[in-house]
Amino acid sequence: MSASDPMQLGHMAAEAEMVKAFLRTKHPVELSEAEIADLKARITARLRAEDAVLVAHYYTSPLVQALAEETGGCVSDSLQMARFGHDHPASTLVVAGVRFMGETAKILTPDKRVLMPTLEATCSLDVGCPAGPFAEFCDQHPDRTVVVYANTSAAVKARSDWVVTSSIALAVVEHLAARGEKVLWAPDKYLGSWVQRQTGADMLLWDGACIVHEEFKAKGIEDLRRVYPDAAVLVHPESPAPVIALADAVGSTTQIIDAARRLPNPQFIVATDQGIFYQLQRQVPDKEFIIAPTAGEGATCRSCAHCPWMAMNELEALLKCLDGGPAHEIEVDRELGARAMLPLQRMVAFSREHARS
Repeated sequence: MSASDPMQLGHMAAEAEMVKAFLRTKHPVELSEAEIADLKARITARLRAEDAVLVAHYYTSPLVQALAEETGGCVSDSLQMARFGHDHPASTLVVAGVRFMGETAKILTPDKRVLMPTLEATCSLDVGCPAGPFAEFCDQHPDRTVVVYANTSAAVKARSDWVVTSSIALAVVEHLAARGEKVLWAPDKYLGSWVQRQTGADMLLWDGACIVHEEFKAKGIEDLRRVYPDAAVLVHPESPAPVIALADAVGSTTQIIDAARRLPNPQFIVATDQGIFYQLQRQVPDKEFIIAPTAGEGATCRSCAHCPWMAMNELEALLKCLDGGPAHEIEVDRELGARAMLPLQRMVAFSREHARS
């Protein structure tokens, strides 16, 4: 693979951003109960004053998730975040997650103000799929329908025919394959490979990966299963194929929570970002959840099953964004946003139709 290869350039960008993220991310300062209560009260007042609603991803801090629920907001996966922000009447959306989620909200609701605790919270899949090299890759394969994961920039979405989340990727590709369409998929190669295995679709994959999910190892899960023989294994499809092969259930964050409710096992080994444990323990309180091991611990671990960019969403940053104005506001070029809106609207419409069928 040459240095000018589009996918190699994506790898280089992702690695550079990952290093910068770990340098920027600090261990959260322990707050007292009084300090947490004060911050939550001030944020709640600011949300009310700004006609704002808080939309948080499952991978953010439990404190942020709890505040979103307490203030009438939403805690969900990226698909439901997009739906909720689009349908909610608030004039300002505060998106606690990573940058592509804020961009998606702005594209779908261009007349709303969209704020984020930090605009530096990106995603290894996003930065590993730069718009220029990706467009070049698409141009090399004009006969393929371009399907991109939601974890991409507005510019990449604008170059696509479809946008999908992990919760509907399988259904969308099945739909396209049934129509005889060949797919160009980006950016997550593990999710793409899983979809390809499930559907038998003709898919050409971009070589990208999530730094959290890529670190799960089959051997570690097998070892853990010997300690917890009654445990079921729940796996996000952004994980490597040997990890997925061990799963009792594979799915998006919402689908993982649903599987924990549905399956009779008393314990679950969970291979996704540990931020989901707050909702798992809330929604399925009578069961035990164990995080799947990654490649190492502490300073030797690249992910330790937690996204460093999601970790940037803290209460202090949330309050600052409501007081900070343009430094925390997501802007998307109108013309670019209009092109990106088409595949996003296709995703939202398909997901609603699929839910009814």
